[in-house]
Amino acid sequence: QVQLVESGGGLVQAGGSLRLSCAASGSILIFNAMGWYRQAPGNQRELVARIMRGGDTKYADSVKGRFTISRDSAKNTVYLQMNSLKPEDTAVYYCHGSLFVRDYWGQGTQVTVSS
Repeated sequence: QVQLVESGGGLVQAGGSLRLSCAASGSILIFNAMGWYRQAPGNQRELVARIMRGGDTKYADSVKGRFTISRDSAKNTVYLQMNSLKPEDTAVYYCHGSLFVRDYWGQGTQVTVSS
């Protein structure tokens, strides 16, 4: 059973930066895609950024130019560098991996951006 464990969340002022990490219990290259989702209170979970096995990336319009997804396959870790954070980025951020028809999720990490 593959496990994903997020870290790096916290409280930051608007305009600040955070880097989230998602450590997998095995090789991240087995996943068709890995990504970050977020869910704010009262909202649906939404895709923030995704990286495909081949390296292609996709971002939500709301984070383009501010967030960067990357990976280190040697460390089995996916990162989300978040710059120029805004209060509306406040949410629980979840790491996600898709493997054929199965979805894997981490437990989530809270990001709070104060104005």
